[in-house]
Amino acid sequence: MPSTHRWNRGITLATPGKPLVVGGSPNQRGVVAAASYEARKFGIYSAMPSVTAFAKCPGLIFVRPRFDVYREISTAIHAIFKRYSDLVEGVALDEAYLDVTENKQSIPYASTIARHIKTAIFQETQLTATAGVSINKFLAKMASGQNKPNGLTVILPEQAIAFVEQLPIEKFHGIGEVTAAKMHSLGIHTGADLKVRTLSELTHHFGKAGQYYYKIARAEDDRPVEANRVRKSIGAETSFAQDLSDISQMLQELEQIAQIVEQRLDQHETRGRTLTLKVKFSDYHQLTRSKTMLAPISELSTIFEIAKALFESIDLENRSIRLLGISLSNLDCIFCKYC
Repeated sequence: MPSTHRWNRGITLATPGKPLVVGGSPNQRGVVAAASYEARKFGIYSAMPSVTAFAKCPGLIFVRPRFDVYREISTAIHAIFKRYSDLVEGVALDEAYLDVTENKQSIPYASTIARHIKTAIFQETQLTATAGVSINKFLAKMASGQNKPNGLTVILPEQAIAFVEQLPIEKFHGIGEVTAAKMHSLGIHTGADLKVRTLSELTHHFGKAGQYYYKIARAEDDRPVEANRVRKSIGAETSFAQDLSDISQMLQELEQIAQIVEQRLDQHETRGRTLTLKVKFSDYHQLTRSKTMLAPISELSTIFEIAKALFESIDLENRSIRLLGISLSNLDCIFCKYC
């Protein structure tokens, strides 16, 4: 069948049975870059402040990122992918989409290819991998999250509609916590609820994103797998469970986001010249502010300094904030791994 794989491979080694995170220590006001499954049981997740993670789990083990090791392993895994298809779209160091509709080894079943790749990854790196197989990117992504870790899930064409209809809305890829809460307020709790809404209704409530929601509610996704996709920007954003009204807390969250952006720039070996700050208020009004530098930047102190200046230029008008984000574009191709 026409097939897209979504690979989601966590390449952080953890002590078996011990809660572990990669990231800065609580004493350094760091953030969690990745969390083991044992840590996630305590409610710890990526981008959480390290001090919060430590409060949730006092026995939590912190280790510093080793990006050189991650890149080495990522290169090895991508080489395995290329044995089966040249249509490999890297999403992160440890994630990729593969189009294996026409594969190099003429294997008729995508699930067979997935098993071969999982076996090769384990034999050559001693790491497990999770794969999702289906007819488009959205479904492959959803399949890859079903049986972690070391899982393999296939969503066949005839299963696609039923799978989406029963899926809780907060599990949809592309629907975050804030959007899910708004959908709940509108009576949308599952894929089936989303499917009965018209395109005009969804675009009225969610803008351009409504078109995406309309399609995925019908298990449709026409995005192709783009090999050697050139990354246009790198960023991070946080939607808050409770709207922020305290300026000092807003700036603290902004600094945490800047740390995540710095980590991602390091992972992708790139820098950027244009920094964009994104602010969404409690009434869903959104604005952005940007600044372009003569030289590319990647250091935390510079990222935060510019983002803070842009933030302070905004007249909050006593409004509370539900989302903050920072992104860097005009990336420096000298360091870009996709060039």
